[in-house]
Amino acid sequence: MKITRFGTTLVNVPLETPIATAIHQIESTGCVLLELETDQGLVGESYVQTLNAVRLGALREMLCGFAHQVKGRDPHMVAQIWQDIWNEMNPIGHKGFSIAALTAIDTACWDLVGKAAGLPLYKVFGACREKVKTYASGGLWMSQSIDGLVEEAAAFIDAGFLAMKLRLGKTTIAEDIERVRAVRDAIGPDIELLADANQSLTVKHAIRLGRELEQFDLLWFEEPVVYHNLAGCAEVRAALATPIAAGETEYTRYGMRDILEAGAVDVLMPDLQRIGGLSEMRRVAALASAYEIPISTHLFTEHSLSIAGAEANCISVEHMPWNAPLFNEAMDISDGMIIIPDRPGTGFSFDRKAIKRFSV
Repeated sequence: MKITRFGTTLVNVPLETPIATAIHQIESTGCVLLELETDQGLVGESYVQTLNAVRLGALREMLCGFAHQVKGRDPHMVAQIWQDIWNEMNPIGHKGFSIAALTAIDTACWDLVGKAAGLPLYKVFGACREKVKTYASGGLWMSQSIDGLVEEAAAFIDAGFLAMKLRLGKTTIAEDIERVRAVRDAIGPDIELLADANQSLTVKHAIRLGRELEQFDLLWFEEPVVYHNLAGCAEVRAALATPIAAGETEYTRYGMRDILEAGAVDVLMPDLQRIGGLSEMRRVAALASAYEIPISTHLFTEHSLSIAGAEANCISVEHMPWNAPLFNEAMDISDGMIIIPDRPGTGFSFDRKAIKRFSV
């Protein structure tokens, strides 16, 4: 089997309502869709994204710059393709759009491997589970009122979620506490509640807020300080009883290694696009297991399920519905779990009508 076509499409998927975190204003997600077609008629699919479609054309240019590493090659040689691209990107660096391009190619190659075998990727990798815990992450934003938070929390429970994430980062600690208290009172003690400060706090502010939050029995306190302040994150972790989660903004196993060596997290949160694809995500899961640290994948829910089904220390996946309209298949959520699809490859395929509708 040889790859004969390297195709990209730009789309921009608008959110139902513009949202805000402590550091983001988001109206849409722009995606570069990748299709690798083979001489056997199989098509491997993947995507990478930018918020609000900013610099989307630049992301496609980076991706297309590695097309020569793929055309004419057998996708089963995915490890060699990954290494060749990694070696080639040395002059431009192993972070940013170069890694995003690697992710798209690696994930599409693995999708082809699974489709050629007629197996879902989590079974190709060696399955450890058929469903995985998730939490609702597509709501409870900074831009919502307290009444809006309470209403949406109830809707998440009705949709089958048993865990949900609330964004923090208001000007005062009292404002954040008021919002957490309202949601906790609304959902009761048995629904898991997570909090995410989106890197917006100083170390001292994070510790003061974190101590106040301990009364609400949070599952974790996510990204309390800016991502590159590993010493500060470790200081927050040491000061609080609540577990600290972070890692979504770092790149590859080397960035994850720095976080782990700094003792900065209780839960590592690799992002598929920034990690470097399914190949590198598996390496990161193994690395984290050596530190006795669980992982919970960030965004890219549909494709991250392949990892969740194969890595024993993956405790959950973030359910983010932003790009769900791009796929023919929907995620199956029941009793707080996502069922890992038994369809070949990643188990998700692009909806041609949706692509036409969102094309830019």
